[in-house]
Amino acid sequence: MPELSSMRAPLLALLLGLSMPMAALPPAHAASTSPALPSLGDAASEDLTVGAERRLGERIMKEIRRDPDVIDDALLQDYVDSLWQPLLVAARSRGDLSDEEREHFAWQTFLVRDRTINAFALPGGYVGVHLGLIALTSSRDELAAVLAHEMSHITQRHIARSVATNRRQSMLGVATLIVGILAASRSADAANAMIAGGQAVAVQGQLNFSRDMEREADRIGFGVLDAAGFAPSGMAMMFDRLQGASRLNDGGQFPYLRSHPLTSERIAEARSRLGVASGAAGAGAVPPEPARWLHAAMQGRARALMDSRSETLMRLAGGGIPGAAAAANTPEALSSACAAALAATRLKDWRVADAALARARALAAPQGPAVQRAVQVLQVESLLERGQPAQAASVLSGGGLLDGTRAGLLLAARLATQPQSDVTLAARTREDMQTWVAIHPGDAGAWQAWAQLAERLGQPLASLRAQAEARAALGDLPGAIDRLRAGQRLARGSGAVESVEGIVIESRLKALEQQRRAEMDRERRGEDD
Repeated sequence: MPELSSMRAPLLALLLGLSMPMAALPPAHAASTSPALPSLGDAASEDLTVGAERRLGERIMKEIRRDPDVIDDALLQDYVDSLWQPLLVAARSRGDLSDEEREHFAWQTFLVRDRTINAFALPGGYVGVHLGLIALTSSRDELAAVLAHEMSHITQRHIARSVATNRRQSMLGVATLIVGILAASRSADAANAMIAGGQAVAVQGQLNFSRDMEREADRIGFGVLDAAGFAPSGMAMMFDRLQGASRLNDGGQFPYLRSHPLTSERIAEARSRLGVASGAAGAGAVPPEPARWLHAAMQGRARALMDSRSETLMRLAGGGIPGAAAAANTPEALSSACAAALAATRLKDWRVADAALARARALAAPQGPAVQRAVQVLQVESLLERGQPAQAASVLSGGGLLDGTRAGLLLAARLATQPQSDVTLAARTREDMQTWVAIHPGDAGAWQAWAQLAERLGQPLASLRAQAEARAALGDLPGAIDRLRAGQRLARGSGAVESVEGIVIESRLKALEQQRRAEMDRERRGEDD
């Protein structure tokens, strides 16, 4: 992204400011360390209820999901969620979020294929993570620190409090503004267009409390990070890393710095908190050494996925050719090998890919199952790209990847839909997928994989129903209804109305049509909450 002028700064600050930097009234147990905040009374709850904020978030996400750079990389998503979930448990145990927020907000992370260093929170419990941020962080604790900070913006209702400063804005208007600012963060032309449209005034009005909110997100985020069992030093280390980057002309690589200015006060507070941190290990925490290696593998994967330019991929692939620099037995060497393997696979340079994979396997072997699994996923992906499903199936089954995780499940589904694959694998994977979506009904990627599996097995009704559920999970109710109506016609034409799938299709069609009517009625009446 080009460097923004001073006129554009307030615009971007709202976008990623609405997301990352802000604060709210502290919980009672932390009152002694809380900065003084402006008195907002109950404006946030009066102007934007929890339910309305969730609907606002869903509206925004419906638009964001259309961006092809919002990616579903199951392995990276599993890794980010493995950090996010302990933070969420810690926030709940600390009392940082209400029962209403726990029940109604989405509490979901998503990945953006972008090499800029950024993360942002959105209304309703959504947090976006740029792959550039994963590539920058040197440890899981640094990445978790950013996630804890963003989570605190959500739990403290910072977005609602910002929206409350302009009571006349409709929910649709706010959604449009935020989506526009997200676009502006990646396009100077879009930023200029919004300013020309008169949006900058509204944006500036929403920044009044951002400094206090930023400090509060630091403080509460630090407590959540510590309670979740991550190294509390992760936040101070992340600040140090970003401060060093801020001294450079980053060419647009650090939007996080523009929306989260690092003052000496904030950095000093982060360091001083280390003296009172408990440092207790959280339940289920990964031992420090394997965690370093696993983060390195994810870091390498992010580096190869965040930038698809051929010159970047060629540079990364060069790290897979063994030499003096590649001989080191370090997490950094594993990161380079993983990046090289994936970059070479994308370039279809199989010689380099094989060399990088061999190096990655050797480095991962002593580091435990999680690290080995990350490399095995790369190997299966490379074999599938070469059109070698039999070899991929051997690695998949022999490497412990069929372990119930989302990454393993989606990889098995991808393999099972290959023309040369064993139909029994498709049938077994479909059963596993059916169990998964029953527990995770909002997983659009899993529904789409199920649709492909059902088609492979000659089950068109099940495929149409799964396609509909995938559209519904993405917020595309008209598309979901269209797929269900197609299923309804097929069921009636084939005499399968009374089949299990036929009955489910009829039931879901009625439910989604009713949901769509209610949504349209709300829009006609202009209801925001």
